[in-house]
Amino acid sequence: MAPAAISDIKVGHIDDVQELRKRSQIPERFIRDRTERPTLDYSCTNIPVVDLSKLFQGSKDEFYSEILNLMISCKEWGFFQVINHGIDLELLERIEKVAMEFFMMPLEEKKKYPMIPGTVQGYGQAFVFSEDQKLDWCNMFALGLEPHGVRNPKLWPTKPSDFCETLEIYSREIRKLCKNLLKYIAITLSLNEDIFEEMFGVAVQAVRMNYYPPCPRPDLVLGLSPHSDGSALTVLQQGKGSSIGLQILKDGKWIPVQPIPNALVINIGDTIEVLNKWEIQECGA
Repeated sequence: MAPAAISDIKVGHIDDVQELRKRSQIPERFIRDRTERPTLDYSCTNIPVVDLSKLFQGSKDEFYSEILNLMISCKEWGFFQVINHGIDLELLERIEKVAMEFFMMPLEEKKKYPMIPGTVQGYGQAFVFSEDQKLDWCNMFALGLEPHGVRNPKLWPTKPSDFCETLEIYSREIRKLCKNLLKYIAITLSLNEDIFEEMFGVAVQAVRMNYYPPCPRPDLVLGLSPHSDGSALTVLQQGKGSSIGLQILKDGKWIPVQPIPNALVINIGDTIEVLNKWEIQECGA
């Protein structure tokens, strides 16, 4: 049987989460069954931390110590926070600023960049394939970045005026970071440091910006459904001053991740897991 065309996908009415704040009740499509709501284990809120400066310019002993730390972080956790990553902190603030300015625009302005059902670019809710599917308490804006052929220019916003320029600079720096991380991960596996670049060829990159509006009944909803990432690496920048939001599944327990100021969270994706037979952990928020 041929797969359904995108135009044939019926997703039903999807409310804008920011607009739902004006209502007194949460629509049924957002309310999760009790079994879907994770019970958090607060006995541990610190995932491993990798100091990239020790790999860039540390002493020989610091280098080998941090390589061992990276290896354990990847193998036992599948997540870590990277500090001293070399990305200008002002740039991190700028990308957060333009993202928030976009989400704060009137709904009619954001609707100019709709996420068509069955696709993953634009403004809306991604990965919705049926009218009965539960929805996340999250507004999302996603764009394809690299290679340029995956881009949809009609979805790149004209407001804020510096959105596109900031995103171009930010994505370039994130690509550099990922290239370096993959090199060091290869070293932890006793492989040629360029092995992943040779295997993957042209880099594929996308950005997804999530906004989680306050919810009157946060105990009934999920900001982001449990999932694993299919990419090689996912780089997560948590909002400055944000409370714990990211949760990872390790050893059967959901662990809330305490954000470290100016750090970036790295998720070892399914692609690396398949290539290296590492045990990957599901992630959710």
